[in-house]
This record gives sequence, C-alpha cells and structure tokens, in this order.
Amino acid sequence: MKLKGVNLGSWLLMEGYILGGRNIAESIFKQNFKKANGAAALREFERLFRDNFIKEEDFRNIAQMGANCIRLPFSYRLVSGASDGLIHLKKAFTFANKYRLGIILDLHAAPGAQNCDWHSDSSGRAMFWEKEKFRKEALGIWDELVSEFKEEPALIGFDIINEPVLEEKPTDILAEFYKEAIKRIKAIDKKHTIFLEGSLWAQRIDFLKDLIEENISISIHTYQPLDFTFNFVPFYKFPGKINNEQWDKEKLEKYLEPYFLFSKNNKVPIFVGEFGINWRGGFWGEINWLESILETFDEFNFSYTYWTYKAVSGYVSPDGLYQYIQNSKYVVREGPVYGWENYITNFKKEKNEIVDLWQTKNFTPNDAIISKLKEHFKK
Repeated sequence: MKLKGVNLGSWLLMEGYILGGRNIAESIFKQNFKKANGAAALREFERLFRDNFIKEEDFRNIAQMGANCIRLPFSYRLVSGASDGLIHLKKAFTFANKYRLGIILDLHAAPGAQNCDWHSDSSGRAMFWEKEKFRKEALGIWDELVSEFKEEPALIGFDIINEPVLEEKPTDILAEFYKEAIKRIKAIDKKHTIFLEGSLWAQRIDFLKDLIEENISISIHTYQPLDFTFNFVPFYKFPGKINNEQWDKEKLEKYLEPYFLFSKNNKVPIFVGEFGINWRGGFWGEINWLESILETFDEFNFSYTYWTYKAVSGYVSPDGLYQYIQNSKYVVREGPVYGWENYITNFKKEKNEIVDLWQTKNFTPNDAIISKLKEHFKK
C-alpha cells in the first residue's frame, strides 16, 4: 500500500517553533518551567498539553483529507521513566483505528540525542553516538513498544530513529545499530514495516543497501531547496533562481532521481517521512513547489507524510496545515519572550486561557495546501 499522510509534530515531543517560540530543547524548556512553577505544575502542564493540542477531531480532520496514515513523532522520555507515557500512544491508536488511519511510530528524540538540534531534545551534542548505553536504551524502548503495539490494527510500522547525524563518525555505527534493531524487532514482530532513515538528516542512504530485507523501507526527508522552503532567505520564488541555481519541477526530479534509482536497483520502497514548506500567503510559489514535489513522488512511487499538521504561523520553517495566526500574549511575535516560553510565566494564573489556545478550533486551516494534498491523497 502506498502511504500518504501527515506528521503530528509537537504533540508527543514539543518543538519551539511549532509553538511560536525559540528552538530550545524540550527538556530545557521543561527544566525552566519546573524551576518557575514546581514539579506538580509541570506534570499538570504536560497532561493538559497532550490532552488538548491533538484530540480525536484532529484524526478525523486528517481522515477527511483522504490521508491513510499518520507519522507520530515521540520522545524517548514518553516511554522511558514516564508512568503515563503509553496512555497517549494508546489514545492515538484508538483514534486511528476509529478513522481507519495507519500509524508509523517515529522515535524523534532518542536517549542522548541522535543529532545536535532541538528536535532531538539536544542541547548541542549528539551523545547517542558517543555512549553505547544510549543506543542500548533505545533498543529497549523499541522492545517495549513493539511488544505493546504489535497487535494494533492501525500499526504500520516503526521509524527507528529520526534524522541521525553522525558528524565525523563512520556510518558503520548507524548500520550496526539498525542491524541490531531489526533483529530485536523481528524477534517480536515479523509483520510490520521497519523504516530506516539515511544519515545526515535522512538524506544519505547508499550505506543502507546491505540492510534491505523483507518488510524494510528506506526513509528520506526532503526540504530542497532549503532556503526557499524554510524561508531562510526571503523573496525567493519557485520556480526561479534560488542560490544561483534554477529550481523548478525538473530540478526537483533530478534531485530525487538517485533515491528512485536506489529503490529500483535494490527493490525497496522509499518513504518520504518529511517534506513541507513555510507558508507566505501563497505569493512566492509555495503551491507550485508543493504540486511539483507531489507529482514527482507520484511518478517515482514514493510514499510520504507532510510536515506538519498544526503550528503557530511563523516566518521560518515549515508550518502547519492548521495555523495559529493571532498574536496572543502566549505568542508575542514582537518579543522579547516568544511563544511557548510565555507559558512559563503565565501558566499558574492563566491556565485555562493557555489550554484554550491549543484547541484546533483556534487554528485556521490552510485551505490551499490542504486542497493540494487532498488532490494527491486521493490519486
């Protein structure tokens, strides 16, 4: 089955920009929250966020778009040492089963952090590759999750680790980790798909060819050209000259063609776990880019999930199919404190207002992107 769906970013792993703020690690944000408000308040905050940022209606929205799957990013902290962590994953499967959506479990933040960025809950170092204990902990998490969810009708499979970045280390260390993960998962569950992401932000995949076997899918992420899709350089237009290169559908096809050839030569499916664009009102060719890349995915028979479902509308980075557009006191785009860090100072007195902000009813659907995705989901 060809997978076509959406990522549920920031629900089970909070990301700063998705919540209108700085991209600091979730653990740093929560340390600051705990220092200001206490441990009990932090526990309440986490529960309220997970109960309200994504709800049953959001699964219904995704199903009504014609999608057939959800990629579900989560932090290892949800499972490791979290007494109620599995409750939220079980809730996701309940909703997915009701609306006939499949779920790909995505370990988005691994113990020790598998890359140096905020979305792996890193404070600047990828310690996952430095200490074997972190890799063993991740394998143990997968043992637990596979055992727990292997009989779930909605389960599609397991995205072992999101966007690994090895820096100066050889890819052998990642290949060995994947090899052990495959062995342990298949000892518990031989039915479901195991997704292996390439190195360097899920872009380099050649080293994975020796790991291909039954029920393996290779996962890539693509946001090219990055300065355009993330709006790092304002006023670029698609199609058009971007960083002194002409970018158009033909250029996207050439960029993605090596992945198609890898798929063809190795008889393995390609899953584009992430792609997406920062929305600037549609004036800069955002829909042209989206149409071009979706057509290319269809031509190459790639599965895919769009990043992401829901976000505070911002100036950079791919934002949501549902956007929070207002500039409330919990967003404050003018600063000096932005987005989610305003929760820290306001939570005790204005808890109900903050919880209300998280409701999807307060987010505006991006009809242009949703319509384009619907068109391709139904093909």
